[in-house]
Amino acid sequence: MFGTQKSQRRRIANKRLVRFGAVVLSVLAASVAAAEGLDEELERLSAEVASHSERVFTLEQKVLHPANTRLAVFLTLQSRDALDLDSVELFVNGQPVASHLYSDRERTSLERGGIQQLFTGNLENGEHELKTVITARSADDDFVRRESTHKFRKRPGVLRLQMSLEARAPDYEPRVSFVEWE
Repeated sequence: MFGTQKSQRRRIANKRLVRFGAVVLSVLAASVAAAEGLDEELERLSAEVASHSERVFTLEQKVLHPANTRLAVFLTLQSRDALDLDSVELFVNGQPVASHLYSDRERTSLERGGIQQLFTGNLENGEHELKTVITARSADDDFVRRESTHKFRKRPGVLRLQMSLEARAPDYEPRVSFVEWE
């Protein structure tokens, strides 16, 4: 008699345990489904943010640098072994617009034929003056500091100027030339 009551209690306890386990499994399954839904929602929102970010960047570029007033100045080295460039300063109409100190890595990149964008900005149409100050060490180990000016006319549209540095033997005097890119 006592033996049957114990076994019934065990069966009841086992049934309760099975029901509890089923409830836990259903809660876990619902949590997993919700987590998958959250992952999909997170991916969708991330893609939406990236799309908005791209649109904001495009609008920002149009507002900050409208195509009809844009001026861009690029630097190249013509005599790659003749100058060890230290710094470049750039002035437009007497106002400083760019200044750059060169690291070894940047010098190497320029010596290998790289092009550096020194300045991008807005400029009204008309006559302007670009002044550059260059400090470098020439191939004969002299320190040089040279100023050069370039007068140009800004027309509607984008104006791209290439500033080329050159120093030839035997004096290794730096020369700066400007070319408009089409």
